Amino acid sequence: MGRRFGLISCLLGGMAVSQMACQKEHRNRLGKEKSPYLLQHKDNPVWWYAWNEEAFSAAKKENKPIFLSVGYSTCHWCHVMERESFEDQQVADVLNKDFISIKVDREERPDVDKIYMDAVMATRGQGGWPMSVFLTPDLKPFFGGTYFPKTQFLALLNQIQKGWQDQRDQIEQTGEALTQHLKAAEIKGKGLDKVSEAMLIAAFHIKKSTFDEQYGGFGHQPKFPPSTALMLLLRIAKRTGNQKALEMVTRTLDRMAQGGIYDHVGGGFARYSTDEAWLVPHFEKMLYDNA
Repeated sequence: MGRRFGLISCLLGGMAVSQMACQKEHRNRLGKEKSPYLLQHKDNPVWWYAWNEEAFSAAKKENKPIFLSVGYSTCHWCHVMERESFEDQQVADVLNKDFISIKVDREERPDVDKIYMDAVMATRGQGGWPMSVFLTPDLKPFFGGTYFPKTQFLALLNQIQKGWQDQRDQIEQTGEALTQHLKAAEIKGKGLDKVSEAMLIAAFHIKKSTFDEQYGGFGHQPKFPPSTALMLLLRIAKRTGNQKALEMVTRTLDRMAQGGIYDHVGGGFARYSTDEAWLVPHFEKMLYDNA
């Protein structure tokens, strides 16, 4: 009754209140959530759902694909995508017309985040936040990525909507195949109780192939503190005596400590460097990097 009264009041509130504003108040469902991240999006013109049965039922009833957006309250690029796309009426109109949009706080639902991050990693080779994933109404992922600029995001939405209309069977087959792949990988991973020497050797050669001999780290900009890779290389060096593995670790850490990614005043390391030489940091610190 309260929601109905609020909508009536909105519609009768005078010329200053548009019909779209009334619809937004009525349809964006994040206003009663507890997550600070979800509450940040409660006034978006996008008709967000939280991760719940109401959203899943709506996708099935309306026969629409799901757009799943996962992030967290201190994520820089999450705020950028909100400002560029989720606060933009043009983008919201497309999402509201052709998709069921779901917002998830990865700190509130790490289980949901992991499932779909695994899907993005399996198809794209890398992931991050905001995570943008498209699902069938039965929650099977068929396309995913991270941050998309507004123009690219609009083009992607139109492409997926067209594919949903014209190639629905193919999309559902992709979702089913990816789901089965993730299930098989999970089962296989549970069976790994021992790390073999062959696995360590293979891992070393993979990291060596992308190692930056001049500045340390792996690949090009942006560069993230490669904590997991460095711990693996230390283990390889200790178990096999591989001095190159140890050199890759020390050179990376030396360059990070000498560069701008290290906070020389407050201590700790920034989330990542925007350049390959560790000079210009992205001004955000993550606890797990520093730990």
